[in-house]
Amino acid sequence: MRKITAIGESVLDITFGADNQPLKSFVGGRVANAAAELGRKGLPVTMVSECCTDCVGDVIIDFHKQSGVNTGSIDRYTDGATAISLIYGSHPGDAKRTINYTSYPKDRFDVVWPRIDEDDVLLFGSYYSIDHSLRERLFEMVKYARERKASIIYLPGCQHGINCRITKVMPEILENFEISDIVIANRQDLEQIYPGEEPNTVYHNHIEYYDCILLYIDDDYNATIFIRGNTTFVPATTIYDGGSLHWQSRFTASLIGSILSNEISTSALRSVSPTEWEKMVRLAISFAVRPA
Repeated sequence: MRKITAIGESVLDITFGADNQPLKSFVGGRVANAAAELGRKGLPVTMVSECCTDCVGDVIIDFHKQSGVNTGSIDRYTDGATAISLIYGSHPGDAKRTINYTSYPKDRFDVVWPRIDEDDVLLFGSYYSIDHSLRERLFEMVKYARERKASIIYLPGCQHGINCRITKVMPEILENFEISDIVIANRQDLEQIYPGEEPNTVYHNHIEYYDCILLYIDDDYNATIFIRGNTTFVPATTIYDGGSLHWQSRFTASLIGSILSNEISTSALRSVSPTEWEKMVRLAISFAVRPA
């Protein structure tokens, strides 16, 4: 059976209301939440990440285990603390600001890499994929997956609250585009990387060259599929206000589930017809708006 490996940050998000009182806490990160959705679908998924042996780290590990995710490749370091993000302005119309608290050890990401076989799926992205302190070890795994002919899916963008100097990490972003089969990006992701450029321009000027498939999600959760000169617009099926993290993680999980259930191999991804891609994306949009 084809397996899924997900590489991304482990962080606990805490949201605050207008009175600065905490509203709720949950495990953040698109990659981590997509892995959890895949686990709940009964698919064999391993999370590759890091968190401390503290209580917050225990919350993250329990979240994955309860979702059916293999946590054997999450490094539990002892010197430091698990990352926490405080998110203020959680109500519609509020100005949102995020404060990140991190305390990592000097030697990081001492993970046990899972086995990857041909046509497995590797999902990676967000801040982990461009962080210079992790980049060498992480990208070794991505390159290994490429050598093993796995399907590689990249979620660009930075962790919320972290302002990246894009010019400093642009070489890493371009490497990620080059090695990936599929890129799933929202408006904010592309705006961070290519400010002021429309999605069509971004694809044709910066991404099409790498021959990867771009799935672009706008602010209203409509999707546009860019693949080898073809562009297909897939409208959202309903108005959705449940939060982008939930929607994007479920969209990503559904898409991966379709690739596996339809037995689409890595070598066949780019030869899938626009009509079939549209069907898979429509299904992913429909799945994304279902209650958690």
